[in-house]
Formats: sequence, structure tokens, C-alpha cells
Amino acid sequence: METKCEIDIGGKTMEFSTGKIAMQANSVLVKFAGNGVLVTAVMNKRASENLDFFPLTVDVEERMYAAGKIPGGFLKREGRASDKAVLISRLTDRPLRPLFDKNMRNEVQIIATVLSVDKVNLYDISVINGASMALCISDIPFEDPVGAVRMGKIEDSWIINPTYEELKESIIDIVVAGTEDAILMVEAGGREAPEELAIEAIGKAHDEIKKIVALQKEFRDKVQKEKSQVDRFQVNDDVRTKVIGMAGQQIKDLLASVEELAGDPSRAAAIQEDAAGLFSERIPAIKEEIMEALAEEFPDDIDSIDASFNELEKKLVRGMILEKGIRPDGRKVSDIRKISCEVGLFPETTHGMGLFTRGKTQALTILALGSIREVQRLDSLGGEEFKRYMHHYNFPPFSTGETWFLRGPKRREIGHGALAEKALRPMIPPEEEFPYALRLVSEIMSSNGSTSMASVCGSTLALMDAGVPIKNPVSGIAMGLIKGEGDRFEILTDIQGIEDFYGDMDFKVAGTKNGITALQMDIKTRGIDLEIMKAALERAREGRMQILEKMTDTIPVPRETLSKAAPKITTFTIPKDKIGEVIGPGGKVIKGLKEEFELDEIDVTDFNDEGMISITSSNAEAIRMATEKIKGLIRSPEDIKEGDEFNGTVVGITSYGAFINLIPGTDGLLHISKVARERINSVEQYLKMGDKVTVRVGKIDPRSRKISLERTDI
Repeated sequence: METKCEIDIGGKTMEFSTGKIAMQANSVLVKFAGNGVLVTAVMNKRASENLDFFPLTVDVEERMYAAGKIPGGFLKREGRASDKAVLISRLTDRPLRPLFDKNMRNEVQIIATVLSVDKVNLYDISVINGASMALCISDIPFEDPVGAVRMGKIEDSWIINPTYEELKESIIDIVVAGTEDAILMVEAGGREAPEELAIEAIGKAHDEIKKIVALQKEFRDKVQKEKSQVDRFQVNDDVRTKVIGMAGQQIKDLLASVEELAGDPSRAAAIQEDAAGLFSERIPAIKEEIMEALAEEFPDDIDSIDASFNELEKKLVRGMILEKGIRPDGRKVSDIRKISCEVGLFPETTHGMGLFTRGKTQALTILALGSIREVQRLDSLGGEEFKRYMHHYNFPPFSTGETWFLRGPKRREIGHGALAEKALRPMIPPEEEFPYALRLVSEIMSSNGSTSMASVCGSTLALMDAGVPIKNPVSGIAMGLIKGEGDRFEILTDIQGIEDFYGDMDFKVAGTKNGITALQMDIKTRGIDLEIMKAALERAREGRMQILEKMTDTIPVPRETLSKAAPKITTFTIPKDKIGEVIGPGGKVIKGLKEEFELDEIDVTDFNDEGMISITSSNAEAIRMATEKIKGLIRSPEDIKEGDEFNGTVVGITSYGAFINLIPGTDGLLHISKVARERINSVEQYLKMGDKVTVRVGKIDPRSRKISLERTDI
């Protein structure tokens, strides 16, 4: 039997129903405006063996029929998930994962199938709320329901779940997910939005989240499905005791040596001398020793040995941070690792390049500029259909000193690339000011925490090195959190890998001197309150400004000219009714222009009710001449004035001079006395039919409109 419930969110109704579709799964159909998403949650009845983590997967399945489309390509069916689907999968996973018992080993799979989109409202919020609702009413052990909303602000008005069009005008686009009591996840993009605005948005979003959570609890009580009992991984207490006895003092001694070195400025650099830092380099050796020593005594409890050691290490590392304010690499909680920046590594061939190094994290970003014809066409549901600015992120195995198969970008790489793209997008000049397609690729050369923010910094350097007139440079930083008992906590600036792994928060913030352009927060506990977020944002701003200063010391503003290796592109507008004259029958005229001036590309498009001409070539003079010819093509004889210059074609030769075609249907006379500097007897000695000649209009007879020309190229 079908069961329904609904809620008003920002003046729009979101409806949840179950019991009608996908009867063998825990399913919820979510309807919001014209969007429809079916979300299912299924748990494997058997626990997975040989796993040391909780196996949760979230997949978003976009169906082109949802928007009345047939997929492109030869097969005419959906293939691998689009980047957008991957990002929504991650957006859904992040607030749900902390609310599962981490010791569960039964695989849980959540699938959101998009059945309908209205191309007006975004459907990602429906996926998050639907996933939580499906888990809430299911037999799957899941703690608190999660609600999610998107907030935007246009002028002084806050908008709940804004449309695509409203987001174009909003200063901030922020998605917030949380429980009744706390915030679990934040994902935001902004147009240099103030930190205070982000905090205000989160607070308002949480008010709506509480309503959604209350509805889920009511619906759960109405459906009344019992939760399954599942086996959970448990650490062997005897193993834990042994590990503490054997490894506890060794880890304490290592942390004490870090503390000692950190207190002596002349020796502090020694902590960073090892490949991964003194602590991170030596702790694996201690762990390996313990694993080998206990494996023989506890052959069936290898997972318990591993978990016990990690548990002990985590407790001692967190304790040193909370009690003494010293981190595993010797830094204080607000310290940033050593930073270096470099640009212009391969100026002969690349269009722009930035190398950003922070501690043992290093990102090399390369920019490629292309014509507008090279924009990416998106075969997905709703939103934009073309992408002019692209940012890709690659995380090769050598960046962590490991090996694995290379099989294309993973979800994490897609997510990190999208975050960096979001951080820089508001600073990219519009097409009418900078008529290029842009592709940035961040290659992670070395990784020890916050590579996504390193790619933001490296990308800013690459854009400025290339001479792209970005509005303001962008820097990024990752913040961490260690929560103790009660209200005790420490915020960490510029976290490294071990602090991310053992911390309670990963909070990435990117922006300019004026405000935030991107923000991403993930919580690994039951959530945090706004006071912690305020403190983290304030500290993040201080860190961003320090990093930005280092970047602008290297290159303070974008270069005045583009790289010599970059293509030259000129754009200009013509009257819309002249587009046909430039293209010609069957494209004859435009093809002729491309061949005549050996252009790379020449495009004519309808832009803002005008014709937009875009010319691409490595030869600036060819662009100039082609531009003049096109402008000449659309001119009428009445537009020609004395003093105008033309790159004309010789169409007739007589004993008294040469006739030069200026625009279609209009010629001028270049008298024999004007053909050369010296006196000549024959025009044919200097000009031939079809020659190109640069001329200036010397005189126009007011009655006959006959045109007398002068040469300007002699």
C-alpha cells in the first residue's frame, strides 16, 4: 500500500511516497516541483569478509528520458556516470556516512534514479533527502535522519532551494545537510561572499533542516519497519591490551621527541627532513614491528591488531594536540607549512603554468587556451549545456610513493577538480572580454594533505602566468578539528594527511582578499555547531591571506600579454542581418576567408541579438587583415569615408591605373601616379590581377561617388 507525506520548503512542496514502486527495496519516490527521483536503499544480509571499513556506496543514475532527451553517441544509451552524477553521489554520501556504525561490515547500496527533471529546479537536494528517508524507513541500522537544503541570496532576500536562473544572480550557492541537532556537511560556491554571509546561510538552512528531519521521523513511525540486527566488527580486548603495552610507550616517546624538537627553533626543521615528516615516517615501522610480533599469537585477529594500533595512535596524537597544542609535525595549531611558488616553467610551449608547494604537498597546474569551438558539450540533465572553463585534477600513485593501476579519474579526482573549478569560476573573465576556452589540469606531484586547495593555488598561478585577466587571485586552505571532552576543541590550520585521518573535520575554504569563492566541509563525528564553524572560518581567512601573500610575491598581477605559445583570438560584433553575408551561400565566403588568410578558426554566432565573429590564428597580422576584410564585406558604399583604409584586391588594370575592389560591388581607382614612389610607365610592372593591395581612400567625388585611392604599403 502506498504511503505519502509532504512538506513545504520555501514555498515549494516536496512529496515523499513509498509502497508503490520498487517493492523489493527500501524505496522512496521524491517529487519536488517538476523533478522526480526514485531512491532505493538495500543492505546485504551477510557481512563482507576481509574488510576494515563500512562498505557504503551511493550512485546517482541520470536518465536522459527524464528531460525528454535521447542520449548522444553511437549506442544511444547512457554510459558511465556524468561528472554531475558523481558529484551528487558524493554530496549524498558525505552527510550519511558518519551516521552509520563504522563497525558494520554489511554492504549498503543507495541508488537514486532520476525519472523526471523540469530543467528549472535542481534535483540534488531531492536525492539527499530521499536517501535519508529511504534509510530512515528501512530495516537498515541508521541513526538520525538527515535533512538538506540549498540557500541563495539575491540582494537582501534569502531564497530556499533557488532555481537555476535564481542562482545566476545569487551571491552564494550553498548546500547544507545535517541532523536535528548539528551540521554534517556544507558545500558552497560564492562570488567573493563574506564569511558572515556563509554563517548566516548555514543558520537559516538548519532551521529548514529541522522541519525535514521532523517529517522523516513522523514518516518512519507511520511505516513502522523494524531495524535488522547485524554483526559488527569488535576488537579483541586481549589484543588491545597487548598493543597498548607494546606500542604505547614507543608512540609516546616519539611524540615527546617531536615536542622537544618543536620547542627548539634551531632544530625544528629536522622534523620535516624525512620524506613524510619525523612522526609520519617512523610510526609505520613501529606498527609493522607490533603486527609481526602479535600475528603469531593472534593469527585470527589481524584486523584487531591493526585497529587497536590505529586507535592507540589516534588517542595519543589527539591528546598531544588538545593538551599541548603541538601537532605530529611539530607545528602549532595555527601554523602553515613552508610555501614556495613558481611560474613559467615551460614558456616556449605551454600557455601558463604554476607550481605550488606547501610542505610535502605539491601541485603543478598547466593551462591550455583554445578557441570557443573547443568548449565542452555536456550531455546531462538540466543546468548548463556547454562548459567554457574546465578544471581537471589528477592524483597519480607516485604522489604518495605507491603503485596502483591507472584506470581514468576516480570519484575523488572528479570531486577535487570540481571544487577547484568552483573556486576559480567567479574570477574567470566573461567570453565577451576574453574569447577563449580554458582548460586547467592540476597534476598532484606529492601529497600530504589538502591537495585540492594546492590545486586552487597552482591554478591561480597558472592563470596569471598565462596573462588571463582574472578578477582577483584565489588561494585555498584546509582546516581540521580535534574535539575533546565537553566544549574543548582545537582548530588546525593547513592539515596534513594524518590530521585529516584522525581529525573530526575536513574544512576546505577558497577565496580572494574580498571573500569566499568555494567552501566544503565534511564532519566525521555527529556534527558541529555554528560557533565552531565561525572560529574555523575566521582562522581559515587568516591562513588564506598568508598563502595569498606568498603567491602574489611570486606574480602580483596577471601578465600584460598572453604567452607567445597561446593562440591569438579576436572577437567583434556585426549586425545580426549581416551574418548571412559573412557566411555566404553554403559557407563559401567564410571558408574562403579561412583559406585566404590561413586562419586556424573563424566562427560566426548569434550572441545577444548580434552577430559575434571570432577569429583564431597564431599570426596576429592575418587576424588584422581578416578582420578588416570582414568589416569591409558588410559595409555599404555609403559607409565609405575619405581616409578609410582597405586591404583590397586588384580587379582591373588600365593604362592610367588599377581598379581595386574595396567591398563587394564597390571599386576604387589607384591612379598610375600612386602605384609606386617613382614615376612608372606601366602598371603591369608593379601590379597583377588578384594582387592584394593596402590602400586609403583619398577622395570621393560628391556627385558620381567615384573613389580615388592611395597606396599605404609603399
